[in-house]
Order: sequence, then structure tokens, then C-alpha cells
Amino acid sequence: MKSIKIGKKAAGKGKCFIIAEAGVNHKGDINIAKRLVDAALKAGADAVKFQTFSSERLVTKEASMAAYQKKNTGKKESQLEMLKRLELKLDDFRELKEHCDKKGILFLSTPHTDDVVDFLDKLVPAFKTGSGDLTNLPLLEKIARKKKPVILSTGMGTMEEVKEAVGLIRKNTDDVIVLQCTTNYPSLREDTNLKAMLAMEKELKCLVGYSDHTLGIDIPVMAASLGAAVVEKHFTMDKDMEGPDHKASADPEELKEMIRQIRQGKKPKIPDEIMGDGIKQPTPAEIDLMKAARKSIIAAKDIKKGQKITEDMLIIKRPGTGLEPKKLWSIIGRKAGKDIKKDQMISMGMLE
Repeated sequence: MKSIKIGKKAAGKGKCFIIAEAGVNHKGDINIAKRLVDAALKAGADAVKFQTFSSERLVTKEASMAAYQKKNTGKKESQLEMLKRLELKLDDFRELKEHCDKKGILFLSTPHTDDVVDFLDKLVPAFKTGSGDLTNLPLLEKIARKKKPVILSTGMGTMEEVKEAVGLIRKNTDDVIVLQCTTNYPSLREDTNLKAMLAMEKELKCLVGYSDHTLGIDIPVMAASLGAAVVEKHFTMDKDMEGPDHKASADPEELKEMIRQIRQGKKPKIPDEIMGDGIKQPTPAEIDLMKAARKSIIAAKDIKKGQKITEDMLIIKRPGTGLEPKKLWSIIGRKAGKDIKKDQMISMGMLE
């Protein structure tokens, strides 16, 4: 199977493209973000990745934190309150891109809201999507239309959901890499299911990879030994920092050692519990997490009874307890059967 060019790098079997996932481990501080860039470069990563979003466009005011977020932060607050502290400004991402270019490492950032796709298109050589957006087909379509490589995380997903997402992306680009992922921070080793990565490769006839949320560095090395075209690993400057993802992240030395083992072509023995059953489906922990991590169709403004629904009246946000984002297209053009308030979750019963 062919390799895919990401900037001046290649991702393919035997050419493992390694993403050091900084995520929101910068705590909203550009200086910490730059330190993460430098640490990723020193460790030998091909790219360092962040997350770009506007908190108000990502979650509703009432959206609850995921269980792991409550546990890892020790706080009881809304997702919105937590994310506001972890948000960087758009100018910060421009500065980070310049810093990456100067240092010689690829800059990537996941668009978690549709309003930042056009912005990131000018900065990134490829788009990496989050597992929470696997079923967010309107966002995936907007990304695919940029005709850049798409690296698709599939945590919480079924094989049918992955096939639907890949089919939509392929209408615009064939350069898609699908990552096996278990969405939890940290995820259990026995929930890894590396056979699911191989099952997606066979079913979808595309390059595959692995996004890791387990503790330790051995499972990403195992995934690489099975032919992963991409390996992604969360990392942090300090596991004891305050925030939702630090405890499930590698520190800079662990990241460096993981990359060393992958580059040397280490082929560790893989226990049966890590290989799993090969069935692409969510784990029990992921089913619970879907409510917080996936998204629904929300009113972007007050809508009066009898008004015809237009696209600008709708927005896709967390939580994932309402209508799936792919139903957006079937709602546009219908009339509101009652008054709907801004930031309210849309249901079919609200429509005529």
C-alpha cells in the first residue's frame, strides 16, 4: 500500500509517522506550548500536535465534564469552564507554527470546531481529527474539501461508523489514514484491540495507525511493529500538572524512548490481551464517555415557532446526547414547531 506525504515526511508501512500530541497540556500558556514543541523535536517526533477550538462553539453551557476529566482534575465544573482555561488564541497558533518552522518540526492541530478549519488550512500540511468527531460528518466534509491528507481517529466508533466517515472523506481525497484508538484517559491495556487496526486496514483498504491513551510506551511500539503508518502519543512536560490529560501522557524522556524503539524497528512480543478480538466497537467505558465527547445539533440562536430552519441557525456542539451531526442536512429547510432557545439541543419533536 502506498505511503502518504505529510509535508516533507512520509507515512506508510515501514515509514511510521510519529505525532507527539501536546493537545491542551500547555494549560492555555503559549510559553509552555513552545516548550512542548522543543521537547517533541528533541524526542525525535515528526510532528507536534495541538487542539484548536473556541470553547463556546465546542460545548454547551450545561455540558458536564467526562468522568475521567473529573477524576484527573479533581474539580466539579462544566466542560465549558474547564476548556476556557485550556484555550489558546488564534494568534498563538500562528506563533506556534512559526516556532515549529524555525525549529524544524511539523505543526499540526486538530480542529474541534468548524470555524477554525479555514484558519488551520493555512498552517497545517494535513488534518488530524479527534475521535469525538468521527460521527460529525459535516465537519469531516469541510475538512476533506481542503484535499489534504486526513488522519482519522476512531475512538468510541463502530466499523460502520468508520466506513461512513471514510466514504465521505474519499469523495474529496484518497489520502486518509485511520487510527485505532480507545477513548479514555488513561485507557486500559486490555481495551487496546490492535487487531481492530488490522481489521480496518483490510476492510477499508487504507493505511492505518494507532493513537495511544494507555500508560507506558510499549503499546505504541507494538502498533508500529504491526505496520502502523502513524503513531500518536500524548505527552506533557510534567505529569503532575493540573489538567485533564497529564496523567495519561508520557513525559519527554518516555516519549524519546518510545520513538527510539520505533525507529530501531523493535518487534516486541504482543500479548493476546493487547491484540484483542479485532471487532471494531466501543468498549463499555467508551459508551459512557460518548455522552461527553461526541456532539449533537444545537440551536445557534433563538428560533421562533414557524421559522424555516437555515444552516446559520444550527451549530454542532458537545454533549453527544442529542441528534447526531449527520442529521443536520435533513433538518435544514424544516420549520420550527415551537420556540427554541439559543444553545438548546434540537430534537425532531421540536420540528414541524
